[in-house]
Amino acid sequence: MGPWRFVGRAAELNRLISTASGGRGRGLIFGGSAGIGKSRLLREGVAALDTDRLAVWTASANVATASLPFGGLAQVLPTDQPPGLTAAALLRWAVEALNQQAAGRPIVLAIDDAHLLDPSSAALVYLMARDEGATVLGTLRSGEQFPHPIAALWTDDLVEMVELDPMSVDDVSGLLTQMLEGPVDHASAEKLWKLSEGNALFLRELVLAAKQAGEFTNKFGVNRWTGKLELAPSLTDLIDARIGELTPGVRTVVELAAFGEPIGFDLLIKATDPADVEVAEERGLIRVVDSDRRKNVRLHHPLYGEVVRRRCPTVRTRRLEAQLADLVQAAGARRRDDLLRVAVWRLDSGTAQDPMQLLMAGAQAFAGFDVPLATRLARAALDAGGGFDAAELLSTMLMFSDQPLEAIAVLDAVEKQATSNDRRARWLVVRGLVSNWGLSRESTPDELAVDAKALIDPADQCRVRSFEAIMRLHRLESAAALKIARSILDRPAASVAARGLAQCTIAHLQAAQGESRASERAIASVQADAPLWRADMPYLQLALELARGTRLALVGDVAGIDAIVADEFADLADAGDFRLGSGYLSILRAQAARLRGQSAEALRTSVQACAVLATSRIYAGLAHAERAQAHAMRGEVDEARGAMDDSDEVQAPIMAILYPWREQARAAVVAAAGDVPGAVDILRRLVWRLRADGFAGHEVLALHDLVRLARATERINWPEEHDPAQTVADRLTELAGTLDGDLPEIMATHAQAHARRSGKDLLIAADLFRVKGLWVYAAEAATGAAARFRESRTGDAASATRMVDELLTHCDMLRTPALGLSKPALTERERQIARLAASGVSSREIAAQLYLSTRTIENHLQRVYAKLGIAGRGQLGGALRMVPDA
Repeated sequence: MGPWRFVGRAAELNRLISTASGGRGRGLIFGGSAGIGKSRLLREGVAALDTDRLAVWTASANVATASLPFGGLAQVLPTDQPPGLTAAALLRWAVEALNQQAAGRPIVLAIDDAHLLDPSSAALVYLMARDEGATVLGTLRSGEQFPHPIAALWTDDLVEMVELDPMSVDDVSGLLTQMLEGPVDHASAEKLWKLSEGNALFLRELVLAAKQAGEFTNKFGVNRWTGKLELAPSLTDLIDARIGELTPGVRTVVELAAFGEPIGFDLLIKATDPADVEVAEERGLIRVVDSDRRKNVRLHHPLYGEVVRRRCPTVRTRRLEAQLADLVQAAGARRRDDLLRVAVWRLDSGTAQDPMQLLMAGAQAFAGFDVPLATRLARAALDAGGGFDAAELLSTMLMFSDQPLEAIAVLDAVEKQATSNDRRARWLVVRGLVSNWGLSRESTPDELAVDAKALIDPADQCRVRSFEAIMRLHRLESAAALKIARSILDRPAASVAARGLAQCTIAHLQAAQGESRASERAIASVQADAPLWRADMPYLQLALELARGTRLALVGDVAGIDAIVADEFADLADAGDFRLGSGYLSILRAQAARLRGQSAEALRTSVQACAVLATSRIYAGLAHAERAQAHAMRGEVDEARGAMDDSDEVQAPIMAILYPWREQARAAVVAAAGDVPGAVDILRRLVWRLRADGFAGHEVLALHDLVRLARATERINWPEEHDPAQTVADRLTELAGTLDGDLPEIMATHAQAHARRSGKDLLIAADLFRVKGLWVYAAEAATGAAARFRESRTGDAASATRMVDELLTHCDMLRTPALGLSKPALTERERQIARLAASGVSSREIAAQLYLSTRTIENHLQRVYAKLGIAGRGQLGGALRMVPDA
């Protein structure tokens, strides 16, 4: 693996360059742990300096030169050091030598690992900064002893000392993309960031070992870490060296912290010698952190724990885990996650005997959306004699792990144990869940309807029928789904979980119908009851997010989507490999990015969704449709077609409710290929279908897509003969008067402005879209306004063009038809000359390059200005962004 391209640290790098470029003044020293990236940051900053204007000298101190006079600056000083001089005279000689070499230029001294400088070099650096005005840049390792002259640099205010923070998760993601030569899914980047704690050296070693062991998979071009940790020998040796030799007592402290972290401080003191705990903290092996008014102990770095656990013999490992379980249970297991931790320790130590403890822990793991751990505990509970309850949990986990056939086998094995009404209802629900969403059996809702009638208890009936309701909604049996959901809410006996699932069904339907406020109230009600239903039905969260995400996307609330994907559920789903949750949230991220015109982010997150959902058919069709949309808006026609084909291939009939999104994507792909009439036909048929289904919320978006294709005045001839034809603009206006929220009204304003060919009203629409952060729609409306102004030769075309330019700065690569349909057509020669002029090349120089006369160049430019509606060269850069590529 070759050298990395520098990633992140933009603020620190700019600060370093700015400090050094001043020539004379306070310097800058970065401190931090080994491997955090101090040296690379210093090298990058020094490489960016102007050595013609500045005398820049770099040196790297090390252990070998730490005892040699001026050894640390041997790379900087002349080799012909005068013999026989006193220490003071040598110091004066060194100062004069550096000044002579500078030849009048301001001096910049860049010292890597300045804490290893020999005393003479350290004194020289201090004197150069204090007496000669040199700018000192450097790095120091935290926790090391510094030479007194180096410490005096910041105590005397000659440099600013800045502690370098670990890399952010975004920086780590950027590095991983380089190392793996392709994007990395968010969950993998997050896990590796936490494991390395943002340390570039540790990250490199982790990735090298994982790559060599084949622990990265690649689907749809996205790299995903399996989660299996491999440690390179070089990394293990490095961590061993940092841990050092340990006495038996200190080793016990470190091992208990490694297997129990976070372990309560009082528990650790009780289990070991307090003096050993103190030594471990002083040596930087453990750290004491505050947590909920308690003190916990963790190892200083997560990788210390990995190495310590791997070095620990099996027998001692099992003894330590059993000891930890005993300690926590003896203390009363008072903390929220104590049950789960004790159960895992019991399982790992071979002392697990209570299937109920394993089962309860498994349920708690699932409530935290940790699917692999919940699966492991449920399987152990079943093997320990947990019976029906363990089988129910295990089959549910297998469903969410994309193993539906094994889930069915587990359920069938315990069917005879489902003798009570409650058990029978739960068995029917889980089997229905696996049958419908795992195996895509279309008969499942009808079977549930029949089975529910055989149940005596109304609460049990409601539980089963709540699943029937959401299944029927997903299959587009909207009326039946609504009727069932309402009947559940009318039953006082219905559990909180059943009522919550029924409310999610209604909320999703209300969002599709454009009843945004009612949908929002229902969603808020379900979320408020989460503490009451999460232990019983954690996967209800998925139905809640689908309803909430649908509503937010339909009303164009990109800030609301941001809030969802930053919520606790997103982190838990990613960390716990809850693929349906993390996959759907990636789709939402893609939708928000698409609305903002951030096509690269839309593509990245939609591809991530495709990779995460590769073995599931529930949201896979939608993920590929979003990928198609992202490619289409970038003008990548072949890729968009391929993604749409993938969507069609994996789309399951059980999720027919997703058809509006998929058909909008299909139209976008066809339009991107240049077949605007074909796209219009797809959208027209989609509008007919949405009106028939009563999905007015979706219909507004489909109608607006027609407006974006310059079809505001297109007549919609409804299939029903008694319905009079309407224009797209009039239908949008009609819906805007009845639906919730401001987006339908804004889209209707946009449509009517197009219909009236009013540049002024198009600018109003553009501004309204801008306020909502819908940059694509805003830029398209402003582009249309500029075109109208040019056509009519009234209004301020230049002002509209500037607005487009400003809006497009929020976007990246965009090739939407709407941004091209209203743009002026330039000839290839006009485009060539305009680009040269926009880059600052004079007319005379352009004429010389193209073998034309200067007058011809000026004539071409005048025609360009007229076509673009601008006044001159100063506006060319922004105006050319409106012009589609040939």
